[in-house]
Amino acid sequence: METTSRAEADGAPGTGTAEGMPATRRTVDGYLKAPFPWYGLDEAFTGPRWLMQVTAAADGTVRHGCTGHGEEPVLRVADGEEKARFAVVVTVAGSPTRHSGDGTGVLEATTVSSAAWLAGSGLLTYTWPAQMDHVLRTEWLSQQTEAAFVIADEVGQAPWSTLSLPVDGVPVDFHYRESEFGWVLAGSAPDGTHIGTYGRGMSAYGLGFAVIGDIRTYEA
Repeated sequence: METTSRAEADGAPGTGTAEGMPATRRTVDGYLKAPFPWYGLDEAFTGPRWLMQVTAAADGTVRHGCTGHGEEPVLRVADGEEKARFAVVVTVAGSPTRHSGDGTGVLEATTVSSAAWLAGSGLLTYTWPAQMDHVLRTEWLSQQTEAAFVIADEVGQAPWSTLSLPVDGVPVDFHYRESEFGWVLAGSAPDGTHIGTYGRGMSAYGLGFAVIGDIRTYEA
């Protein structure tokens, strides 16, 4: 799959700490360095908005990051109740395969699969099986993340379906799938930027996306 590598995605938006809890949100500074527009839910969404994380390549170029919408999610065990209603939008810079700025290697192309992978792995960080110790939880997350990588490489096939949603008012076909953990969307904006989204408790069918005019409005 031509996508963000799994090693890079270990620092992806939405990834957690070693204990499996979501990492601390960062300030707006990293977002302001991005050479691409950030996407979030459009103005039809009137709930809380908040920053999460950005991830940069070895040369410091921001590659992707995400913004949160709704109630901030907390860790949820597989058989527990988690009432937070949220949607996280992952924005991935569209780029072809190219050499890294520091000359140390090659940066893979980003695709819709990149967005699907980052969204799928992000959703997993908020879910743990019940009654597992730390070691088993780590193994579980590794296995599930590997599965998410494989599934992301197969967008356009089952279990993915197609869902048309507006991006800045323009209908865009997104790849969509549901799981016991929540739902995942992935598509590309008209400007070539890739958008991934994951969430729980909010229906994906009524969502719309738009370029964020001022990312500072997401800063708490």
